[in-house]
Amino acid sequence: MNLSRRTRLASGIAGAAAFALIATGCASDGAGSADGKIELSITTFGTFGYDELYKEYEKANPNITIKADNIDTGGNARTDAFTKISAGSGLTDIVAIEEGWLGQIMGVSDQFVDLNEYGAADIKDNWVPWKFEQGTDPDGRVIGYGTDIGPQGLCYNGKLFEAAGLPSDREAVAELFGGDDATWEKYFELGEQYKAATGKAWYDHSGFVWNSMVNQMDEGYYTRDGDLNIEDNAEMRERFDQLAAGTANGLSANQTAWDWGKGKAFVDGSFATFVCPGWMLGTIKGSLESGGGDASTGWDFADVFPGGASNWGGAFLSVPTSSEHPEEAAALAEWLTAPEQQVKQSAAAGNFPSTIEAQEKLAEEATPNELFNNAPTGAILASRAEGVEAQFKGPDDSLIQENVFGPALKLLDTGKTTSADEAWDEAISLLNDLVVNN
Repeated sequence: MNLSRRTRLASGIAGAAAFALIATGCASDGAGSADGKIELSITTFGTFGYDELYKEYEKANPNITIKADNIDTGGNARTDAFTKISAGSGLTDIVAIEEGWLGQIMGVSDQFVDLNEYGAADIKDNWVPWKFEQGTDPDGRVIGYGTDIGPQGLCYNGKLFEAAGLPSDREAVAELFGGDDATWEKYFELGEQYKAATGKAWYDHSGFVWNSMVNQMDEGYYTRDGDLNIEDNAEMRERFDQLAAGTANGLSANQTAWDWGKGKAFVDGSFATFVCPGWMLGTIKGSLESGGGDASTGWDFADVFPGGASNWGGAFLSVPTSSEHPEEAAALAEWLTAPEQQVKQSAAAGNFPSTIEAQEKLAEEATPNELFNNAPTGAILASRAEGVEAQFKGPDDSLIQENVFGPALKLLDTGKTTSADEAWDEAISLLNDLVVNN
């Protein structure tokens, strides 16, 4: 990454200043109980890697106790957040928001504190510019501090590749897929080759592959102007047909997302490749542990991705206006997302930071990840992040991915249809029912 020394220095000073303010007690005294103790509640989802950071913050701020709740998936976290927003109560002092439903949150951005009131403008240069802009509403109110971003590399099982006569060395694998010129055509072609050699599936299920394909488009489910961009979208339909053909040829293992047979599918050779935004490395770690796998299972991580640079996901920490301790909550959110903490979060969760200084540190250190055959996952993700900018996400983006295309692709995964036309028509029908006419 070509970042100037001045940029790095400014980012480092901002991060250090943020910690210094918090450690010396910038939170107001007496805003909680009579003895000045304050409990801050926070809701995250998936694998955030914050447990040790909570302890560190509490040690530096003895008047603060953190009550943490973690929801299993981003989709369930979305449901939880909007149920509470609709009810007008129940949100915690800090709420993690996923990129896929950030557009929907922007429709109720007045329900969240403007972090400019707590110094957001002073630290905006910590982040890559597009991440900071994502957390800013149309009125210029900063409603979320960025946690991670989701540049994608390719996870693959080296042992399964060797069994199919394919190279397993990660540099050779990157070359095999085409390096900087990797395409989805090559990805599916290699999948056919793998299936012919082993009789087994190439990817876990169609939904995650589809999400990656859509995220690479200049405009996805919505145009930048906020209009739906699906029904007559020739490029999107072409990609759908490509995926449908691969799935019809048996390349999908028809796994259940976020379960994978309680992780066993990552261990028993059910599939050989997996699309991997940085945060997914932590998900795989948890799945391998659940399924009885470890470093010897054979998973690796290559600096390549079909179709080129792509971002999937990333999150923000926001403070609802209903918080009784907005100043203290904003201070905690700022600290958790500062570069120093983002480096620690990455080590714990496997995700990739959104702050410039943290990205540089991971790239420079190139720390081996034992679970992924000692791949320097941080450095690889830094490489995959070059040129990435997140796609505009409209208000129903997450719903469309999960509840419109999810069921349509499941028809292909289960073999209920091998027709791309039939699956596409099902998606359009669901789109009309759930979004257009709702």
